[in-house]
Amino acid sequence: MQPLKQKAWRNDARAKVTGQAAYTDDLKLTGMLHAVPVYADHVHARIRRIATDEAGAMPGVVRVVTAGDCPGSVRFGQIRRDYPMLAEDRIRSHGDVVAVIVAETREVARAAAARVRVDAEELPALLDPDEAMKRSAALLHRSEGSNIVEHHKIRRGDIAEGFGASDFVLEEEFATQHVEHAYIEPESALCVPRADGVMEVHGSMQHPFSTRRFTAAMLGVALSEVEVRNVPVGGGFGGKDDTAAIVCARAALCARLTGRPVKMTYEREWSIRESYKRHPYRARYRMGVGKDGLIKAVEARIVADAGAYCSTTPFVTWRSAVQCCGPYRVDHVHGDVYGVYTNNVFTGAMRGFGSPQVNFFIEQLIDMAAERAGIDPIEFRRRNMLRQGDETITGQVLEGHTVGLGHVLDRIVDELGYADKFARCTRGRPRPAADGSGADEFYGVGLAMSYRGMSLGAEGMDFNAAIVNVQFDGSILLEAGVHENGQGAESTMILLLAEELGVRPERIRYRRSSTSTIPDGGPTVASRATLMGGSAVVDAARKLKGRIAEILAPRLGCAPEAVGFANDQIIGGAEPIGFGEAMVLLFFAKEFPHALGAFKAPDVDWDEATGTGRAYFTWVYGCQAVELTVNAKTGKVTLLGAAAAHDVGRAINPPMVLGQFYGGMAMGIGYALHEEVLLDGGRITNLNLDTYRIPRARDLPEMKGFIVENNDPNSLSGAKGVAEPTIELMAPAIANALYNATGKRYHRLPMKVEVAP
Repeated sequence: MQPLKQKAWRNDARAKVTGQAAYTDDLKLTGMLHAVPVYADHVHARIRRIATDEAGAMPGVVRVVTAGDCPGSVRFGQIRRDYPMLAEDRIRSHGDVVAVIVAETREVARAAAARVRVDAEELPALLDPDEAMKRSAALLHRSEGSNIVEHHKIRRGDIAEGFGASDFVLEEEFATQHVEHAYIEPESALCVPRADGVMEVHGSMQHPFSTRRFTAAMLGVALSEVEVRNVPVGGGFGGKDDTAAIVCARAALCARLTGRPVKMTYEREWSIRESYKRHPYRARYRMGVGKDGLIKAVEARIVADAGAYCSTTPFVTWRSAVQCCGPYRVDHVHGDVYGVYTNNVFTGAMRGFGSPQVNFFIEQLIDMAAERAGIDPIEFRRRNMLRQGDETITGQVLEGHTVGLGHVLDRIVDELGYADKFARCTRGRPRPAADGSGADEFYGVGLAMSYRGMSLGAEGMDFNAAIVNVQFDGSILLEAGVHENGQGAESTMILLLAEELGVRPERIRYRRSSTSTIPDGGPTVASRATLMGGSAVVDAARKLKGRIAEILAPRLGCAPEAVGFANDQIIGGAEPIGFGEAMVLLFFAKEFPHALGAFKAPDVDWDEATGTGRAYFTWVYGCQAVELTVNAKTGKVTLLGAAAAHDVGRAINPPMVLGQFYGGMAMGIGYALHEEVLLDGGRITNLNLDTYRIPRARDLPEMKGFIVENNDPNSLSGAKGVAEPTIELMAPAIANALYNATGKRYHRLPMKVEVAP
């Protein structure tokens, strides 16, 4: 990786690298009990009886908890309340929890879990989403009239007219796999029943407010009676929302029933068995292209396996629909994206959120169309890519920000000398290996482009809050409504505040908030932390600066609007005032240097019936490329290099931005070549990281990141986000590189390269 241009700054770095950071499982309390989940070996079954007597009689077991012990709602969910946090009458997935053992020690609880007996009637399992969509299929949820969780439509122009104007039509089918988040820290919760009646929750979660909703629902109490406190999180990647919230809710129920603190920490096998995955997709595309090299029409039918429960499937598939044609102008579109219930492990949010799948499809089609038209794939993209003022397939005019597709494409092509490398691709004709080993190898490069709607867009409420509280001595406490998942959100908020106030970052202490101290600003997902949380921080700082300037302007001998903030000083017409001294002056003037900042995203709109509207208030643009070889005898793929260029608006902390580049690219390589949750009859067969294959260090190439900056006026800081865009382009870039090397197309993930003997 290229050297960083500036020193990285992290407020939490020392604690984490020295092992002093306390994660949830590090927390211990006097009188603390331990809870473990109980599963039944069924994929789909009707429960007759859960026998807990033997387990409950074991020494050290305090309680066996089942659905009947829940004082509130057993069923809950982000969108639909279809998830039983403890199984009631039915088992719909092999990951369903039928009971929880609460014991004095974890060892006793684990032993007792094996003594629970579940008497259940096996039911036929629906494992194929296409079969589950049929009218004749049995309903997995009786309250629903269909196994179709959601159906999103995109209708633009006249699809028949578009294909009629095409000189050729490509028809291709693709498929992607279930993928595990593989965060380093499994789910963990510690719940404490306080003397004031409030349930205090500590947990490894991405969204404390979601956790509060799940927990309050299960306990049957008001939201104000649950306080969720932020704890360092050992990775999430979208995976610690629903599942983590449910683990916390179960632990809270156990704490309420026993009157003692309860910890519930998952083992890796439990985590992989129960947690939701990235949606596997099946897609059928038709693309019509004219002899002028312009895309005339796209027809897409995409089916996503939602698994047993809804989770965020409607939101994930909506993004897929909005971006189903990639960053290109298409006048005639007929798109259908379905999410479907099955008895497989349920699926939900994962880094990329519906974009990695459709980019794998569309960016291969772009290369195929370019080849069929006899046009260089870079030129083909230039002819069709969205530009300033163009309309997307949903009718949104791209204005009010810089459309940076040309910038990122040019950066990759120029920095890599892409044209020369593309000319050297072997295209199925092996060459002698460059290392002189005597083996033959194929060589290829490939790239892919994308645009990604920023934040939640029309799929959710986009707002956030921040609190700046300056102390008498000039030290500063900062709270923001975004959650630190390990990505460096706290550091970014501190740097933004320091920049606005003109002070050193070391003056600022990030205060980990709780659900009782700051408003609910939505989940820390969709690469929205810097954009939404950062804008709220900037708003708070500007409000505070306005009040400080008003109070101190007479002393500085200037108008309030002439007061400035720089170098730890307040400056104006007279001698500058040190920041610390200025705060003392404010306190003696009976003014509180305290501000609540808020940021509301610009309005968006959406018509579900037609699939039209202003889906997102701004977009991120990216391009990534891969260079590789393939051993002509063994099919072994060696990645020689990978590069990414993304328009991030403004890079607040460039080294951390590059860290997001590299992390996303590494995950994208796993998605492309290695990772797959294997299912046999609805049961996951690779339940640990010794059998679930994530990329090793030796699988990763040298990576380059190119930060493209076009300050976004929709963001108060000018910054957007980049956590997710970097994962979604690796699979199509690798697929295109493999084709340019071997002459073979790969339509399914992970790509298993085979060569002729």
